[in-house]
Parts: sequence; structure tokens; C-alpha cells
Amino acid sequence: MLLHGFHTVLGRLKRDAASIRAVYVDETRRDPRMRELLAQAGRHGVTVNRVDAQRIEGLAPGRRHQGLVALTSAPPGTSLEELFADLSRPPRIVLLDGVTDPRNLGACLRAADGAGMHAVIAPRDHACPLSEAAVQTAAGAAESVPYLLVTNLSRCIGELQERGLWVVGLDEEAEQTLWGASWPAEGSAFVLGAEGRGLRRLVKESCDILVRLPMLGSIKSLNVAVATGVVLYEAVRRRL
Repeated sequence: MLLHGFHTVLGRLKRDAASIRAVYVDETRRDPRMRELLAQAGRHGVTVNRVDAQRIEGLAPGRRHQGLVALTSAPPGTSLEELFADLSRPPRIVLLDGVTDPRNLGACLRAADGAGMHAVIAPRDHACPLSEAAVQTAAGAAESVPYLLVTNLSRCIGELQERGLWVVGLDEEAEQTLWGASWPAEGSAFVLGAEGRGLRRLVKESCDILVRLPMLGSIKSLNVAVATGVVLYEAVRRRL
């Protein structure tokens, strides 16, 4: 995978430097951001290749690479078992059902990082992979928030519930609004579906509670990434 730009490459350096196979930087850049990148690479033993601007553009044509690209192996992953084992309290999790647009995925990862979520989970057959477009849109969040693909999302919800999490699903037909419903400030997971279709029936039935966002205009739903930000920051508000 090719990563480019400071947010993304620095995020990977800090989280999983061993996955970086090569870093190429524009030899003319010597500003503070580049010095920070070089220092991080040095601390992690990652070799940096100084090349001309034309080489950088050839590696990432037409991209906003900021004079920096990195060739990496697949991003680091984890499992539910590892996720729960590494934390002293129940994790905060986002589940995405049917989100197939990589830029929406990247924006959801960014919102998840900002709201202090521990993982984003999606079904293997009804989701987009963590592509270059998703990683770049996430602006570093793909390196800080694990993205787990599971075989069956409804079964995964059941496993989370068995581990003590309260699962909140967003559904435009729900009786309760996001602000009117009650759920634990800690130990909750949030399920959001793709625009138009929303949550699939079995996924919806697996949730402990369904809530909706009040829509006061002419459209029925928000972009899934926008809705994710609204829901997660309501969760943040309740924790503060």
C-alpha cells in the first residue's frame, strides 16, 4: 500500500513502523514538519530516501503527497479477543453495516479517533477494504483506530453483548431520538448503516436499542460519516 502526506505517514510510523518498507521524501523540503518526520523515522530505524520532486510525483501522481510517500505492508489489525485483553474497561466500538464508499469509511475512522473509540468493525462481505483512498481520507486515523472485518455482523453484536457492551443502532424509523434515549456512558457500541438502505433487518434486531437523528428539513438522513460524528460526540458528551 502507498501512503502519502504527513498525517498518514507519521501515524503509521508511530503505530507500526515495522510495516513501512520504504519512505521517499522530496530532497528540497527542510521545514519543521519534515524534520519531525525524519526524527520519527530515525527513532524507529526506518530508512528515508531523499529524492527529487519528480520521483515523488511519479510515485503518487496527482495526489496531495506534500513531498512525502511511504510504501507499506497491510495496516496492522487486531481481534476482539486482543481488543478486550488490552483494556482494563470495556472498549468503545463503532460498527458499520454496508458502508462501501472508501471516503465515507475514512471519514468514519477519523470521527472514531476524535471521539476516543477503540475500533471500527464491519462485515467482510458488506464493506469496503481499507484502501488507499480510505486511509488518506482518515488523515492518520486509520493508523490509530483498528479496522476489523468480521464474517457476520449480527453474530459479532451478540458477542459484544455477551462481553457486557450495550449496542445502540441508528435507524431513521426509531421511536426514540439520540438525545432522548438512555444508554451507559461507558461500555457502549454504536451501529450505523449505509445511506438509503440503513441497517439490515437482522443487524437492527440484534441491537439493544434503536435511536434516530431528528431531521427537520426535506431529506430523510445524513451522510453516514456525518451521522457517525454526531452520534459519537453525543457519546463523548455523556462521558464528560
